Amino acid sequence: MPKVAVYNMAGAQVGEIELNDNVFGIEPNEAVMYDFVKMQLANKRQGTSSTKTRTEVRGGGRKPWRQKGTGRARVGSSRNPVWRGGGIAFGPKPRDYSYRLPQKVRRLALKSALSTKALDNKIVVVDELNFEQPKTKMMVQALEALKVGKKTLVVTADGNVNVTKSARNIEGVKPLRADFINVYDILKYDTLLITRDAVAMVEEVFA
Repeated sequence: MPKVAVYNMAGAQVGEIELNDNVFGIEPNEAVMYDFVKMQLANKRQGTSSTKTRTEVRGGGRKPWRQKGTGRARVGSSRNPVWRGGGIAFGPKPRDYSYRLPQKVRRLALKSALSTKALDNKIVVVDELNFEQPKTKMMVQALEALKVGKKTLVVTADGNVNVTKSARNIEGVKPLRADFINVYDILKYDTLLITRDAVAMVEEVFA
């Protein structure tokens, strides 16, 4: 099992923790991670773009001219797609882009992302993250003491409100509860800063 150091908020090492091989030590599957990220991005799409067809555009009820005898092409409505001000042919309509991958694939993708971070030594485990009150300055000091990068994903077990409020206003830092951990955020941020309790929670669910 891979071992990583455990730090306190002051940046001092206070111990070590063994990460579960079944979660943090597998051979990363890049294809599955790609499929998961693609699914996540597709599920974020609102799909609200819309255009009006010839039946929805205002006007056009009267036939512009008679069918025969004018020498011009026959036209039934001034709102057909060929005319200026007409409807849109085959334009976008509201639709649902979301889909789901099988559960086994989703689990493999998440474990692959966590294992990638472990292989790159980009996981920093802290014994606890807790503030008496929301204070961005205190969170900045903790991140500097832990020597994490500018893009950091902060994962806690219980989604501590003070930690969330202290971190959410820092550019490049995202606070996240352990039960909401996902492949896209793990890969997007350079460093995974995770509490000891959150590690135990992730291992209990995915081991």
